[in-house]
Amino acid sequence: MLEWIVGLYSLYVFMRVYISVMQIGYINQEKRRAPVLMLQGKYMVAANYAVAKEKLAIVEHFVDYLMFVWWVFKGFAWLSSLVQVEGSIWQAVLFLYGFVTINYIVGLPFELYQKFKIDEDFHFNKMTPKMFVVDTLKSAVMFFVIGGALFALLAWIISNYEMWWLWGFVLLFAVAVLVNVLYPTLIAPIFNKFNPLEEGELKEAITDMMHKVGLKSDGIFVMDASKRDSRLNAYFGGLGKSKRVVLFDTLLEKLNKEELLAVLGHELGHYSHGDIWKNIALMGGLLFVVFFLFGHLPDSLFTQMGVVPHAGVKIAMLMLLLPLVSFVFTPFMSYVSRHNEYAADAFGSQMGGEENLISALLKLVTENKAFPKSHPLVIFFYYTHPPIIERLKAMGYDASNTVVGEEEKLEEPPLPNEGIFAFIDKEEQK
Repeated sequence: MLEWIVGLYSLYVFMRVYISVMQIGYINQEKRRAPVLMLQGKYMVAANYAVAKEKLAIVEHFVDYLMFVWWVFKGFAWLSSLVQVEGSIWQAVLFLYGFVTINYIVGLPFELYQKFKIDEDFHFNKMTPKMFVVDTLKSAVMFFVIGGALFALLAWIISNYEMWWLWGFVLLFAVAVLVNVLYPTLIAPIFNKFNPLEEGELKEAITDMMHKVGLKSDGIFVMDASKRDSRLNAYFGGLGKSKRVVLFDTLLEKLNKEELLAVLGHELGHYSHGDIWKNIALMGGLLFVVFFLFGHLPDSLFTQMGVVPHAGVKIAMLMLLLPLVSFVFTPFMSYVSRHNEYAADAFGSQMGGEENLISALLKLVTENKAFPKSHPLVIFFYYTHPPIIERLKAMGYDASNTVVGEEEKLEEPPLPNEGIFAFIDKEEQK
């Protein structure tokens, strides 16, 4: 059984690496062609940013694979030998604290490199090291308190119910829904400031749009996103009475009133079509399958790993293999999401004007340095939104139109070109 699982995980990692390599080669070819949707300099920068992220992802995939192999052959047994406490609940919680902490420490260099090297080079990151440490400490406290309580509940269920996988699913699904309710008002404010949108024409127009679709919200807020990142975004968060409209301050700086209303019209389309509940249902279906599969893993598997199948080990195994199971479902979930995005675009065009939504999308793709083309495999597996060119085409915009504007002299950040990155570059040229 263990050999089969290792084999499947190996295939999963190979697929992730293969997709990234295909994406790198595709973008390096496309960036040499005539630019679309943005000026030549920005087009090249967007391509280089996409390539840099994919190269880092490849290295991360290899490290994740090595960690997986270590966990199933040595790590679980080693950690179990360290956690020798009375009581199955405490044993499980401490084991899982150790499991998550070790994985976080191993993944930390990649997070730091992405944020303080790649994002810094491409002028996205605004976060200081001090802010990063503070955010990390806040997240750690939340994990040890809330995560510890959740681990304890799951461990108790596993220890007391034969069909633990069913009740474990019910618990996790309920928690996921609760998080959606609490996130805008209790969780997000821990990391960012949310100020009510100032009175004026924009607020009145947004309120009017919300009334048209019957959306009652907790308010319209501006988030100080610019203190961490320069990218643009907006979203509707929460469920029930906690629903609120959130605008990034960066978005308010770059889009005019009509474009903002078109973007919010798109988001209102998701609300009007019930997409939030559809996504929750899809997530619930995935969770059910995951718990069913892992609830029926034979004890012989854990014997092969040299551990007793106590609650902590079972939960850790579920967490370790969750990306593999999720990857199988990803194309279907991505397809459904892309379909919903087209419908939301149509709704946003009706609410805020098609030409305004097109203009907003063109600004978003440029300001966020989002390269407008991707390899078909990347789109098939990962794209929750349709390719920007296809979205614009669906609204009648010809992506081959000449981009109006004055070319800027942009310094292209250097791509990583040492170690594994140099090897990847050589492979692309073959």
